[in-house]
Parts: sequence; structure tokens; C-alpha cells
Amino acid sequence: MKLILLGPPGAGKGTQAKRLEDKYGFVQLSTGDMLRAAVAAGTETGKKAEAIMARGELVPNEVVVGIIAERIEQPDVAKGYILDGFPRNVAQAEALDEMLKGKGTALDAVVELVVDDGILLKRIETRAAETVGGARADDNAEALKKRLAVYHEQTAPLSAYYKGKGRLKAVDGMKEMDEVTRQIEAALGL
Repeated sequence: MKLILLGPPGAGKGTQAKRLEDKYGFVQLSTGDMLRAAVAAGTETGKKAEAIMARGELVPNEVVVGIIAERIEQPDVAKGYILDGFPRNVAQAEALDEMLKGKGTALDAVVELVVDDGILLKRIETRAAETVGGARADDNAEALKKRLAVYHEQTAPLSAYYKGKGRLKAVDGMKEMDEVTRQIEAALGL
């Protein structure tokens, strides 16, 4: 199963990815983790990424896609993978599709966790108020509002992109965690 979980910050993508990983053996692939691993391993793409990051620049799409291309060849992803943090925009999605096409494969599905921004904001405010010793610096309503604005501007258009490709499966991300998992499994035919 080759999968992307899509949804705004706080929608529960990480939680659901971990559940799918634990139950089905799909590997959650974080682009940040993959970049760091490629640099540490000294791969050709990792060397390119290291030089770019050393200059304080963002790693371009083609380098990130190259790292994903290397990573999905590894034996531990034989049962499948869940991309985490990529793609973030339509240009990245197109680059990913081209790379996969070149390998003679494609994504199986993109599962979108549909959530209500207002409820997400209330949740984060409640969590921040209940956290003993103070919340993380980015675990507050103002930071979430900014992250949601960036998501809606840059990442939300992926819904239409993948719907047009017939790969989008929407689930109600506002349900209880176990129910969201059941909806994802049903959407994927698991």
C-alpha cells in the first residue's frame, strides 16, 4: 500500500499513520527523517541535500523526490509506506507522480482527514491549558492559526489534484480516534 495521509495540522495524521504502521507494517516515511538519514548515509542525493541545508536553503523538490525514490527501494517498505510531510503542494505532488511513474508504480490512495478548523483551535487551546509545566512553543492557538493558513493556501489544493486522479478518499477526522481508524481501513479496503 502506497499512501499519503492528507489533512491540516492537528487532524491526527501522525496518530493514524502510526496505527497503520503498527497494524499493517506500512512504514511511515517522514521527509525530514529521510533527509537526515540520506545525509548521514552519505548517499549521492544526501550529499546534495547536505550542501543545500548547510547554506540554510530549502531542499528543492527534485532532491526530496530523489531521497524518496531511494528510500522506497529499501526492503523494509515492501508492505507499503505512508508519506508524512510530502507532498506539501501540487508541484511536489506532480514531481512525486512522475518519479513513481518512472518506477512503474503509483500511489494507491490519498486519505484526507476532513476536520473543522474551529474545533481544532478549541482542542489546542484546551490541551495547552491542561498541559502541566506549559505547552510546547508551537502548541498554541496563534501558532495553529498560522499553520492552518499555510495549509489552506499551499496544501489544501492537493485534495482537488488527487480527486481528479481518482485517488482521494475522504474520512471524517472529527470522529473518535478508533472510528477514524475504522473509516481509513474501510476506505482502503483493509
